[in-house]
Amino acid sequence: MFPLELPGISAAEDAYALAQAAVAPRALFRHGRKLRVAAANAPPKAALCTGARQAMNSRTDATAELKGDPKAGRNTDQAEEKLPPLQLHQFLPHRLNVLSSLVSQALTRVYGQHGIGIPEWRVLVSLGQFGVMTGKAIGARTHMHKTKVSRAVAELERRKYLTRRTNRADLREAFLSLTPAGRAVYDELAPRAREFTEKL
Repeated sequence: MFPLELPGISAAEDAYALAQAAVAPRALFRHGRKLRVAAANAPPKAALCTGARQAMNSRTDATAELKGDPKAGRNTDQAEEKLPPLQLHQFLPHRLNVLSSLVSQALTRVYGQHGIGIPEWRVLVSLGQFGVMTGKAIGARTHMHKTKVSRAVAELERRKYLTRRTNRADLREAFLSLTPAGRAVYDELAPRAREFTEKL
């Protein structure tokens, strides 16, 4: 290797000068076995170091992309890739709601053979437990909207699973109770529902 002569540059800066010679265009003069570098048009140190770091990052990212690294190319954009303040899949109320929905769907295998859905099931079980109730009381106990309760009651009544009796003290509501057919369905499904709970 030829010795490098750089007037005015200390020995500690030889590596920087070599890097200048490698990455920046400049005039080279050969005198015998000595190589003299004309550094008049050399870029500043800061610019050269920045360019070297960018080149190194680019090579690192390219290698990571070839290896299939999903994080490749993100080093320079970390500030722009901040996580959103709320992620739905980690939001506890949403996760509880999804869990409730999945359990309810699984429970339909217990009573679905009778052609009833979740609202009808809740009304049927409420009447099987308490005997006689109003639609308003069922809604309060099952946390169902009155419209959903009304539709479930109408469906169970159509299937002859419940009967209604007018409340003479308040003609706007009725007393609901299971018919013998409805009671038989409840007695059949109650043990299966308890078994489902134990397995759950």
